[in-house]
Amino acid sequence: MATAVHHQPERGRFEARVDGHLCVADYRLDAGVMHMTHTEVHPAVRGQGIAAELVAAALAHARESGLKVDPVCSYVRAYLRRHPQCQDLLA
Repeated sequence: MATAVHHQPERGRFEARVDGHLCVADYRLDAGVMHMTHTEVHPAVRGQGIAAELVAAALAHARESGLKVDPVCSYVRAYLRRHPQCQDLLA
C-alpha cells in the first residue's frame, strides 16, 4: 500500500489520513536526535502497513537530515529490529 505521508515539523510528527482517519508518528528533536515517541493508527485502518509507512518516512527524513534516532516508541523499536539496514540511525 502506498500511503501519502506528510511531515508536519511544526507539530513534530509525520501523518497520513486513511479513509478519513488520522494516523501519526510523533517525535521531538533534541541536539540532533529524533526521539520517536509515539505511533498511532486508527483501529478502523490497522493491519494495512500504515504504521510502517509512517516510520519509514520518519527514518528517511532522519537520514536525509543527518539526525540520529532514539526509538522511545515500542513500535519504532520493533520496526528497527526488523530493518537492520536502519541500525546506523540509532542514537
